[in-house]
Amino acid sequence: MEQTFDTVLDGHERARRGARAAEAARRLAGEDIAAVALTWVDVSGITRTKTVPIGRLEHAAIWGVGMSPVFDVFLLDDSIVSGRHVGGPVGDLRLHPDLDRLVPLAALPGWAHAPADRYAQDGAAHPLDARALLRRETGRLAAGGWTARTAFEIEWAVSATPDEFTPACHGPAYGMARVSELAGYLRALLVALDRTGVSVEQLHPEYAAGQYEVSVAAEDPVGAADTAVLVRETIRAVTLEHGMHASFSPKVVAGSVGNGAHVHLSLWREDTGDGPANAMAGGPGPYGMTDAGQAFAAGILDRLPALLAIGAPSAASYLRLVPSHWAGAYACWGLENREAALRFVTGAEGERDHAANLEIKCFDGAANPYLALAALLAAGRSGLDAGLALPDPVEVDPAGLPDGERAARGVRPLPVSLAEAVAVFEDDAVLRDALGEAVTDTVAAVRRGEVALFDGATPEEIAATTRWRH
Repeated sequence: MEQTFDTVLDGHERARRGARAAEAARRLAGEDIAAVALTWVDVSGITRTKTVPIGRLEHAAIWGVGMSPVFDVFLLDDSIVSGRHVGGPVGDLRLHPDLDRLVPLAALPGWAHAPADRYAQDGAAHPLDARALLRRETGRLAAGGWTARTAFEIEWAVSATPDEFTPACHGPAYGMARVSELAGYLRALLVALDRTGVSVEQLHPEYAAGQYEVSVAAEDPVGAADTAVLVRETIRAVTLEHGMHASFSPKVVAGSVGNGAHVHLSLWREDTGDGPANAMAGGPGPYGMTDAGQAFAAGILDRLPALLAIGAPSAASYLRLVPSHWAGAYACWGLENREAALRFVTGAEGERDHAANLEIKCFDGAANPYLALAALLAAGRSGLDAGLALPDPVEVDPAGLPDGERAARGVRPLPVSLAEAVAVFEDDAVLRDALGEAVTDTVAAVRRGEVALFDGATPEEIAATTRWRH
């Protein structure tokens, strides 16, 4: 039975899950797995967990594992705010493992991992469960005959010390020297990801000190968000095993380049007999987009200022999101333009029918990947519904354009602070309708809590507080 946002855990569904979990537990026990980590990602973008011994997996699949709904209003420093829909010590939810995504963790011998869906005690989906929300948005897209293929690029910086950031390698940006310095570590990471079932497409040194990036194969949206969590936790475990520390923060060190979590996204017409077709290629629109592909991209571009409250959700995000740093600080698009917030990637001649995609460059590693993709799909769907067209592409660094020319071309700077992004987000009727009042109001409450947390803080203080949290 495929799960949807409206899946209710009735007696039949509980029995089905229990039978599957019992079989999985027997298999995993034979592989010397002792425990399963059930994870979810909170509104602040932090992966939280409860774990069960392998012998309790069947019970967890049937009845769930208790957890408080208050985690939806945790800030990144574990302080708690209160929203209109959640907050305080009262209430309980049930975490249910998704058995389709249950895998042994090669980086943590003896452990397995399963992303969790959150349900109320009556078996109804919790309205703030971001994973269920993403399934709902995927379903809404499918109702129009469309699917999406998505993937996250994961950037991280490796430190030799656990407090202050001390780069664990010293080679130049993108240099082979960085691979040679940490060759054993990087090899162990690739082996662990492969054994965990993650399809890695490439790994390379990045620009900032001690920084690397890994790219993985595109999947359905829920699968892509699950993989993003799995990749990060594998990186974290392998880094610790090698006596080092990984930071996914948008700004590891004030004044340096930060970590992004760029989203790659393509829109596909569902298979009608001749195979699915990529709406980002083979059409009459700019650089080969179809009309639908262009409308989908235009919907995302139009909502980027509001989307930042979800995709760039931390005070540290706005230390990263500055012009001329390849972070995408302007709401514009362009062919292979790494300074545009929305970069269009065609792929090489001959593979464009499946490789063409959009890259959202302004999102970072503090984002909840499920919420980020749900919001992007909703924005793209709004563009499809309205038949939007893209403005002219920007073929240069938008920061280098005269102010008057930027304004005439509709190139807008994105919000420069978390407070500004939250204000735009709260006023966005399209996202509010898609995400629902509970999600919208809780996101806004948590973001305002972080704004207050860092009120008056220096960039150095923001970077230090955020460095090891995500």
